[in-house]
Amino acid sequence: MPSNWQHSELFIDGAWRRTARERTETVINPATEEPVGSAPVGEEPDVSLALAAARRAFDEGPWPRLSGADRSLLLGRFHDALVARAEEIVAVSVAESGPTRPVARFMHVNTALPVARYYADLAASAPRSESLPHSVLPAPGGASLLAGQVKAYDAVGVVSAITPFNVPFFMNVVKVFPALAAGNTVVLKPSPFTPLSAFLLAEAAAEAELPPGVLNLVTGGNEVGTALTTDPRVDLVTFTGSDAVGAKIMAQAASTLKRVTLELGGKSALIVREDADLAAAIGSAVGGISTFSGQACALATRHLVHNSVREQYVAGFTEALKRLTLGDPAEDGVTMGPLIHAAQRERVERYVRAGLDGGAELVAGGGRPAHLERGFFFEPTVFDNVDNRSVIAQEEIFGPVICVIGFDSDDEAVSLANDSAYGLGGGILSRDTGRAFEMARRVRTGQISINGGVGGLTPVAPFGGYGRSGIGRELGIEGLREYQETKVISFKAG
Repeated sequence: MPSNWQHSELFIDGAWRRTARERTETVINPATEEPVGSAPVGEEPDVSLALAAARRAFDEGPWPRLSGADRSLLLGRFHDALVARAEEIVAVSVAESGPTRPVARFMHVNTALPVARYYADLAASAPRSESLPHSVLPAPGGASLLAGQVKAYDAVGVVSAITPFNVPFFMNVVKVFPALAAGNTVVLKPSPFTPLSAFLLAEAAAEAELPPGVLNLVTGGNEVGTALTTDPRVDLVTFTGSDAVGAKIMAQAASTLKRVTLELGGKSALIVREDADLAAAIGSAVGGISTFSGQACALATRHLVHNSVREQYVAGFTEALKRLTLGDPAEDGVTMGPLIHAAQRERVERYVRAGLDGGAELVAGGGRPAHLERGFFFEPTVFDNVDNRSVIAQEEIFGPVICVIGFDSDDEAVSLANDSAYGLGGGILSRDTGRAFEMARRVRTGQISINGGVGGLTPVAPFGGYGRSGIGRELGIEGLREYQETKVISFKAG
């Protein structure tokens, strides 16, 4: 077990501190079920210390009062300290959450670090105020006056950031950097399953010499999460996870009227029209089901396929799945890793049974791979002839399970895609890109690609969902504004 992945202290007020009861918890590699590190278990007193530090740093410290250029300079140093840790970021991510090394590098280095750089730069370049159009208003005595107004952006205050297990380092960056760029202070709580990558962030913040209390790290379970969503010293909660937990967080935050941003679940639809390039469609489908072993909210898990090509699509998809290699993602040649823990695998198994009980046709997978005795692995699984109103088509499984649903017209495909409580991601595959664009405008989802889109996330494009997929947006200028208040200053211009 790497000695530098043994953590016993939290990062609070610019220093490493023991927890209230000095408890630690072992972090398990989901592919081997072996220990890979340890993290302290924070409790309510630790949260209170962190919030006091964050509150003091915001109310009395320099951070929200720095110029955009000065804040950008410090965030740039923070980014550079993370770049220097790129190889360790990949290694930690593979060990604690289970993606393959290429996937970990793509998401946690090639995607996350440019996001960090983007917000470091945006801290300096984003307007902190904007002039509104001048107005001529009536004045007493029949005269008129010229009215001027300025729209100014202020930091919200203290932000509690609660992140999930599936893409931990990436999500930590996506929440911490825009919140800091906007002038807020942050208390970060990672998932107890994947805390190790958060310590890399805290170490980099210390190396960059961010002012004390600007970024604080408190690990732990539900007690820490509840404290961070209910304490009146918190001004905004940002959370990524399931819609069920998101609803609880909204309720917990309601009594103190905190602002809440939520990036929640998905049951995204991939529409395969009759004129789609089936080879490309199948390649996209295989990549989707194997990436993070299906544990990603925006992955397309409902494949809506035109009935004229559905049989060919299902046959090609199931055949291509045979070429995936399940195993320890740290090993060369492995193309699909494990689920995060035993309880998540059991959850997927329950949904597979529900699919069978509901009359769907299991055409691939459906169980634990026989050749892997250790690790929380599950076969890539495909159901055909799925009723779109069934449990497996309506509820987020968060595992490598795909539902194939047939359609006969574009209107039916759009109707099926929109027949969901979620609206996070999606895609349309068609050689008729004009028609695909028209359909994309009709699908109620936060983001949708045509023929694979740009192939990933870009820092400038806002990300978020409709319905039970969340509230607010991350990334882009919109992701910065989520962490700011809008103030209007009015005056007589003449």
